[in-house]
Amino acid sequence: MRHQSGQLGRMDRKRLAVVGAVCFVLLALALRAYMGGGSEEKKKVAHGRPLVKVVTVARADMMRHIALSGQTVADADIPLAPKYTGRITEVRAKLGDEVQAGDVLMVQDTGDLDISIEANAAAAGAAQADAREARALYDANYLKARNDLELEQSKYERNEYLYSIGAISQDTLDKVKQEYLASKAAFDVLADQVEGGSAASVESKAYTAEKAQHATDALRRQREDMYLRAPRAGVIGYRNAETGAIVSAGTKVFSLVDTSHINIDCTIAEADAAILKAGLPVEVTIDALGEDYAGEIVYVSPAMDEASKTYQVRIELMDEAARETIKAGLFAHTAVDILQRRATLCVPKEALLSRTGRQVLFVVREDGTVEERAVKVGLMNDAEVEILDGLEPGDTVVVTNQDKLQDGKKVETEPYEGEDSSDDEASAS
Repeated sequence: MRHQSGQLGRMDRKRLAVVGAVCFVLLALALRAYMGGGSEEKKKVAHGRPLVKVVTVARADMMRHIALSGQTVADADIPLAPKYTGRITEVRAKLGDEVQAGDVLMVQDTGDLDISIEANAAAAGAAQADAREARALYDANYLKARNDLELEQSKYERNEYLYSIGAISQDTLDKVKQEYLASKAAFDVLADQVEGGSAASVESKAYTAEKAQHATDALRRQREDMYLRAPRAGVIGYRNAETGAIVSAGTKVFSLVDTSHINIDCTIAEADAAILKAGLPVEVTIDALGEDYAGEIVYVSPAMDEASKTYQVRIELMDEAARETIKAGLFAHTAVDILQRRATLCVPKEALLSRTGRQVLFVVREDGTVEERAVKVGLMNDAEVEILDGLEPGDTVVVTNQDKLQDGKKVETEPYEGEDSSDDEASAS
């Protein structure tokens, strides 16, 4: 029995050895297969040829992509406050009410004003009566003084003739002359008051009456201001007014929201503001509603905001039906593509290098070597840079892995597919 057990143990050990050898061979084959995919890369590295991604340049329109985002805003959101302090006697508007221009929203107590208006109106009437009386009295005095002057002048002239023929004495003539001069002085006093067809005493009374009338009109205007009215059509978006409460002048009691136009206010950088123009149509997305709406850029700020160092842009939604459903404060976004230059040469921004104050690119020659080439750049956008001089259509430009390159070095290339393409830089190192 012991002999048989020993034989069985040796057989088991042989089987285990065979199984182990097979597993080792399979593992070696799998490892070789796995490592085989990188053999080409290893070969490239072994030959000292870094892998670079390239683009072939051709003339094309250069576009700038400008993203715009902001919040919807109403055409107007106007705070309304009383002009004078007073007690509220009536409130005629509720939250959400649609009102028209001129509608009365709130009324304040006008009792004291009514009494003052009546008193001032009476004073104005009395002043006007005084003015009419002054005019009539002046006209009567003027006529009397003129008649007296004419009479005394005629009398004096007759006495002068009598004196010349010796019919009267000098004393009699002098007495008549004094009466004539006194009459003339009285007339001159009245006549000298007249300027522009009206006497000073009459104008004074007229001005007093006019002043009293203006005071009455001011009180009536103040009474009218005790009725707080809507300055334009809109919706009541805020109310803080109750009947019986005393409200102070300048305290906000209502806000009027005018949604007849819905706008989106955005901010953009200096480079975008330089080319963005009013009048461009856009398609605006409002995330909260999950809808797109037609819009138009209606305003681009002509000056930079000093605080934020940005420019303001306003987009107006053109869809009239949308104005009834879109509320102010919703997030909205859009984008526009603007032509910067037609038929020009552009390369990805990653391809451009700055060395010792020069702008350079690496261009792949037909023999697979690279050439460092100085270029002159023009316009830029988020992804591309315009090359004004130093490149020709059809040139192949290196976009990645330039730190491994020098003039004349051979490279392996593959197409560049943009910023989102996956780069395995380590494989070329």
